Amino acid sequence: MTLNQTTVPGKLPEPADLTDPDLTDADLTDAAASGELIAAVETAITGAGAHALVRAFAANPAFRPAEWEELTTEADPYRRPVRPADLAWLDYATTLPADNVLALSGLLGHRMLRNIYDADLLYLPPRPNPAADRDGADFYNAANRLRGALAQPVLEHHLFTFLAEDRPGPSYPDAGLAGLRRELREYAEQRQAHPGDAFAVLRGTRDRREATTFALLQLSAFLPAARTAIARAALGEYDPAHPTARGLLLDDYQRWVADARAWTDLLGAAELRTGAGAYWQLYLNTSLARGNQLHRLSRAPERFAELLGAFVHQRIDAAATAGVWSDAVEDGLGVRPAFFADPPSTATPQALDELVAALVEPLRALLGEDTLTAFHTGFSDARRLTRLWDRDLATQLAWADSIEEHKAKAEAIDAYLVGEGIDVDLDTFVETSEETSTTHVHNEHRLVMIESGQMHFWNNVTHKIALRDGDKILIPKSRLHGSTVLSGSCTYHQPIIPDEMYLKF
Repeated sequence: MTLNQTTVPGKLPEPADLTDPDLTDADLTDAAASGELIAAVETAITGAGAHALVRAFAANPAFRPAEWEELTTEADPYRRPVRPADLAWLDYATTLPADNVLALSGLLGHRMLRNIYDADLLYLPPRPNPAADRDGADFYNAANRLRGALAQPVLEHHLFTFLAEDRPGPSYPDAGLAGLRRELREYAEQRQAHPGDAFAVLRGTRDRREATTFALLQLSAFLPAARTAIARAALGEYDPAHPTARGLLLDDYQRWVADARAWTDLLGAAELRTGAGAYWQLYLNTSLARGNQLHRLSRAPERFAELLGAFVHQRIDAAATAGVWSDAVEDGLGVRPAFFADPPSTATPQALDELVAALVEPLRALLGEDTLTAFHTGFSDARRLTRLWDRDLATQLAWADSIEEHKAKAEAIDAYLVGEGIDVDLDTFVETSEETSTTHVHNEHRLVMIESGQMHFWNNVTHKIALRDGDKILIPKSRLHGSTVLSGSCTYHQPIIPDEMYLKF
């Protein structure tokens, strides 16, 4: 093919399709020389073929499906399984509706987006090893970064567009900065009083150590990313126009560096390590999303006011949850962690007012009143993502703590289907011991019914659930899980359970 199209006098040429598999280096060279390449890139990113750009990025060998020994990858920070085969039936050229953000495309999308963001940052393996050398070369090579640059806006559009839907305006729209301060104080007070449903569920779990370990895995999925994104935003030469912002953002990262020992000890209490991506397969969609949103804003200088809003939310969240995190870790792991002992100085209304004044007032003087709106947008979006995370984690913890009940529900549902002669959609799989199911979620409720063979079913690093001939388990919609075949092969069925039937049991 050739990128240069036949033109009609007085009419711009139609940009060519960059997703065409027959595209050659010569085509790209001709397009760059003619100035058409930019139009072709923009068309590819925003057009119906945008999904092909995501598939091209996901084809990187570092993102290949997991193998049986790769539940955790502590020694290889570049090994990030994505389940690329699922992209054959997903479509990232569309947007993800607000009521469907926990769907499979959300999980895989946030995994891919984190990989794009992380390819700009240095990660080192804990020790030299051939696997990390190989995957690191694939992770950092120029082709991966180029494909990531093309896929990034596609993924961001798919994953984050829902935030603009029903986004709340300022609580005190006519009060300016004073109204913003009042809203933030009220929110901080509410968060202190009700830090989240997930902590309440965590306190009620029977296996407290298991649940606490999983909660810490989620903290490790977004907190390092959030701190790194905030540091990235500080790397600008904007003194003396805004003399306080850079210092405050850098102070946040310096605090993270100073807390390295306490962070290591916190994860170590759960027998976890601190390496990037070490527990990649066990990160919830929403845990990745919280870090990705800050990365997204920190890489877009024109959205600096939004970034500052998200940063202030991060400070409020850290202060509001420090006590319950400490209590949860002490209750579940038997140690009182030092990491949460000195939360950020936003716990008092005065400290919060001072932080907002230092960040917003200079920017408003430079850029006008729209700065307040943008700051509020960044804050509101971070608040919404945190609420989604809280509900997601609470639901995952409750399900994982009641596996035996979900086995019993599976038996009851199967008996009901047989007794009533009800046919439902069904998927059947035959997998060998060489295959591993990279962790994923289903977009509907499913039974797992083992016809023959043995497998380990897992949703945490703490233990694996053994399943064999005749065993059944119910997996609710959007619950993260994976499996490993233990026998030579395993045949199992997955009946799809409608919502109304699921609610009966």
